[in-house]
Amino acid sequence: MASETERGDPGVSVQQQGPRYYLKSATNGRGGLNVYVSNRRSSFCEQQQRDAQNSFSVREFLKSKLFVSILIVGAVFITLICIGLVVMYERDGNVTQTIDVWRDKLTPEQLIWFDSGLDELKKALTVPINTKRAKNVILFIGDGMGPVSVTAGRIFKHGEGGKLSWEDFPHMGLLKTYTMDKQVPDSASTATALFGGVKSNYGTNGVDAGVLRGDCYSSLNKSHHVESILHWAQKAGKGTGFVTTTRVTHATPASLFANVPERGWECDATMPEEAKNLGCLDIGRQLVEEEPGQKMNVIMGGGRQCLVSGVEDTPEDPIDTWSCNSKDGRNLIEKWKADKMEKEQSFAVLQNNSDLVNLDVSNEFVLGVFANGHLAYDHERDKSDSGMPSLEEMTTAALRVLRKHQKGFFLVVEGGMIDQAHHRGWAKTALSELSAMDDAVAATVKLMTRELEETLIIVTSDHAHTLSMNGYPDKGNSIFGVAQNSKADGIPYTTLTYGTGGPDGFQVEVDSQGKVHRRDPTLDNLEDYKYVQQVGIATDENIHGGVDVAVHATGPMAHLFHCVHENSYVAHVISYAARIGRFRDSSAAGAFFDLLGLSY
Repeated sequence: MASETERGDPGVSVQQQGPRYYLKSATNGRGGLNVYVSNRRSSFCEQQQRDAQNSFSVREFLKSKLFVSILIVGAVFITLICIGLVVMYERDGNVTQTIDVWRDKLTPEQLIWFDSGLDELKKALTVPINTKRAKNVILFIGDGMGPVSVTAGRIFKHGEGGKLSWEDFPHMGLLKTYTMDKQVPDSASTATALFGGVKSNYGTNGVDAGVLRGDCYSSLNKSHHVESILHWAQKAGKGTGFVTTTRVTHATPASLFANVPERGWECDATMPEEAKNLGCLDIGRQLVEEEPGQKMNVIMGGGRQCLVSGVEDTPEDPIDTWSCNSKDGRNLIEKWKADKMEKEQSFAVLQNNSDLVNLDVSNEFVLGVFANGHLAYDHERDKSDSGMPSLEEMTTAALRVLRKHQKGFFLVVEGGMIDQAHHRGWAKTALSELSAMDDAVAATVKLMTRELEETLIIVTSDHAHTLSMNGYPDKGNSIFGVAQNSKADGIPYTTLTYGTGGPDGFQVEVDSQGKVHRRDPTLDNLEDYKYVQQVGIATDENIHGGVDVAVHATGPMAHLFHCVHENSYVAHVISYAARIGRFRDSSAAGAFFDLLGLSY
């Protein structure tokens, strides 16, 4: 057949395809002719050979390294698909808000923590980022409220598994507290950083590092003055004020309105004659006579003895011997009232609980001075009509006065007696004051519920103390109780101690054999508010610690607190969130003054 094909017509093409031949006529004008020719015997044998080869190849392939590799790759691929079903990722790489988890068999002891972790994870995944403008800003300062104070305060009030009101805020960070000349700060310099965005020297209020402590002459140079966020808020037309449990002229609030080289210049009596002759004003006078103090809508705290000369000393309201006591015949409270009457502005002056309860919040200005010195500790205060209000009561009253401002408000709230108790070595009193601030924050969140989306709330501290949490006390043990016995001398020691402290805290005794040893704390009432915790180093009083402090935030731009920051960063976040200070809205007048190089 092959020879016939070869001898065929020249118009016929021949193609060989394996064991068969394909013929096509190119000359057939009716569509052509296809002819298949094959040798049947040869085709059958070849097919058997191919089947045998294929069978052998499959067996060899199943045993090959390539097949094993394919199996491994396939298993990995399937595993990745399963993981993808557990936690799904969107195209931008963000975890979705819906989480599926494997239902593993766990003991009850494990399950409680897995469920707790899942609940917290779901909560974290749904935290919104609020980028709105902050119409209102509320800044809480727990004076001396370091990390150990917070932990101990949480256990004291809510137990190991509880939370303080601000610990549910969605954003937080840490603040470094050093000053320009000290590793461990004081409240004046840290307040200047928090409120003015500029670090300064130890012991100075509202001036930059170009002013040394006590240098009146340099402080008169206004280029060294540090404007506070309160001043920026006033320029933006917002209501402003502060509330404190300390004197209104004390170190922390003073940095909101005063520019002085010495924090102790709260009144005339502590100022040197040279400074007075040069023209330096004490903090009390700056509060009442100068801006921005003069324009503040709310001022609440203690410190009558710094504003009024010759105040009466009573057991219920003693003179603070640690502070300035005016001698120049001043009555700055009456001067404040006269200023408001002259300007035909509505005002109220408050002196006790009754005045605060009956406050007409429609008043534009409120001055509440409730004590000669600091306010009484919360557990000791007189709650009758003639007594002193709590931090919570002052805070909620201040908010009711300020929230009527159409352009919003800026309020600072200081739990100042936390620090005072720590200085005395009274850990329980300090934690009681921390608890009172917890109440004030919780009440604020509740009162501002409808305005939280436009209210930036920040809770932080100016510095820490040397409070330490020691040993291995059992869970549920009183935070003021004994941790364990010392392995060195066998004498018990308490969970809370201080690194430094006054003579009452350095508790060393000599026994009948003449041996010196630490006093056994179980001989004293450890739950007493005035029990002095034992200290490692004796000084005149418990002094500050230099560790970082936490900052918690919720509301507009709260997410800007996210890592370890300088404490001066707080003022810049507030400025940006509220569009005040350097981040103020532009205007034609502002642009004109900026062009001339003048402030506006």
